[in-house]
Amino acid sequence: MRDYSWMYEFCLNRFGSQQALEERLPVPAQADALRSMTDDRYLSLMALRIFRAGLKHSLVDAKWPAFEEAFFRFDPDKVVLMSGEHIERLMQDKRLIRHLGKLRSVPRNAQLILDLRKEYGGAGEMIASWPIIEIVGLWQVLTRRGSQLGGLSAPRYLRMVGKDTFVPTNDVVAALAAQKIVDRVPTSQRDLAAVQDAFNHWHEQSGRPMCQLSLMLAHTVNH
Repeated sequence: MRDYSWMYEFCLNRFGSQQALEERLPVPAQADALRSMTDDRYLSLMALRIFRAGLKHSLVDAKWPAFEEAFFRFDPDKVVLMSGEHIERLMQDKRLIRHLGKLRSVPRNAQLILDLRKEYGGAGEMIASWPIIEIVGLWQVLTRRGSQLGGLSAPRYLRMVGKDTFVPTNDVVAALAAQKIVDRVPTSQRDLAAVQDAFNHWHEQSGRPMCQLSLMLAHTVNH
């Protein structure tokens, strides 16, 4: 496995200067910002991530004000009470994206948000306090306990709310494979642990957030 210095030099050469590179890199939210975000915003962004999956993001985003209205501004205490019949009625609302499985996921994930409130004091507290050197574990919690959060949805959701995480996109997986860390999309415990270890190594060497390392690694793949 190559060290961080190789990744940095590769990206520096690709973008031409340190300033050009730094301008492209994302910056994660501070822990205080994650803690201050309210549960309704965590639920709204979770639903937004789910509805964006497989669709053009601009299409979903344009409809989101209607979703906010239909789902009581994503107040989890209200959304969790939505019955199956209520969701069925939303399937007739032409302002929404009428995907029954995704619509049903919203009250189910409202329950998750309420459970996290009981267990941690809020979704923001759990997400903020989760160590990034074990971020794969947080993906797995969201996937296991949430609805429609499989595949890349959990890490992409965390990126949306501002939590520092890497995301195993196609380019990231290709770069990991080139360094013989994994040879396929990481789904097994063994492969996920290997990827986490690799990012932890680069994080320790560089001090950079995982989201920056993820993007830098993706750029080492030639197109």
